[in-house]
Amino acid sequence: MLKARLLSEGTARLEGAPGNGYVSASTAGPGAGGPGSVFFSLGGKRVRLALDQESSIRILHRGGGKATLFVDGKEIEGIIEPIALHCPRQAYLTVSSGCIFSCRYCEVPGHPQWRKSVDEIVAMVEGVADRIDAISLTSGVMGSVEEEEQYVLGVVHRLARFGIPIGVSIYPTRESAERLHALGVLEVKFNVETATEALFAQMCPGLSRDDIWRALVQSVPLFGKNHVFSNLIIGLGETDEEVRDCIHALTRIGVIPVIRPLSPAAGCRGYRRPSKERVLAINRIHTDALQRAGLDPGAAVTMCVACTGCDLVPGRDDT
Repeated sequence: MLKARLLSEGTARLEGAPGNGYVSASTAGPGAGGPGSVFFSLGGKRVRLALDQESSIRILHRGGGKATLFVDGKEIEGIIEPIALHCPRQAYLTVSSGCIFSCRYCEVPGHPQWRKSVDEIVAMVEGVADRIDAISLTSGVMGSVEEEEQYVLGVVHRLARFGIPIGVSIYPTRESAERLHALGVLEVKFNVETATEALFAQMCPGLSRDDIWRALVQSVPLFGKNHVFSNLIIGLGETDEEVRDCIHALTRIGVIPVIRPLSPAAGCRGYRRPSKERVLAINRIHTDALQRAGLDPGAAVTMCVACTGCDLVPGRDDT
């Protein structure tokens, strides 16, 4: 219940000792350019909360990562986890912080475009290599989908020397799955984003949901069960039945859905985050679909399913 409640709010105000080393800044997605976030952890379970001084949830940092969470009149002792790059225990990097597309829920198109050099990325990973379990890469599209893919492939090639599992999430071309697999990438995440095609056309103009589905179908035989993922945002106006249908369509082809509660931003700033009750109801649908398909999020090694901070993940989280 606690994590679902925290996800329904999505924010917290941080007070007490300085948060140096514990605050993560985001350069991609709805949180891009914001004040950052922290990962509150209790009993090995974690949740990512964006920092907001107006939040009804409060975290008192007592120093050294020890923290007390104040929510709904309760005081809960836990920790805020140290960040490697963007999240605990991973170097989770945005290669290109800019995008030629304008998905309505995403802040990136409204911010200055810039791209990390390959040398810069290698140096960043080198700086945290002794305290991470995975490298995860995501990227906007600075020029074209094809050019972005080639750049990310070059990054992957250089990072292979670390011998650390790599996961990649990009907008795919027809050859992305094969090319990433050939370079030794362990896991991929290609995002269908919305529960329906009509909603995708409304939220992601200029992108092809068919291309994403094709890449997912191609990926499962290459990367194997439990190593192919796809974000599905809830809170964009879809019904629970539409979410159910999309979840089952993904799990039937061997893909683990990442059920992401909407963070209202950009063109969706006036929307509301899903309630705790809806998060829990969809988690039950999600759990059932994964079990029917024989999929186990606990086997994931990289990216969002391994982190669990932003989502309620069956097999990794209790509610």
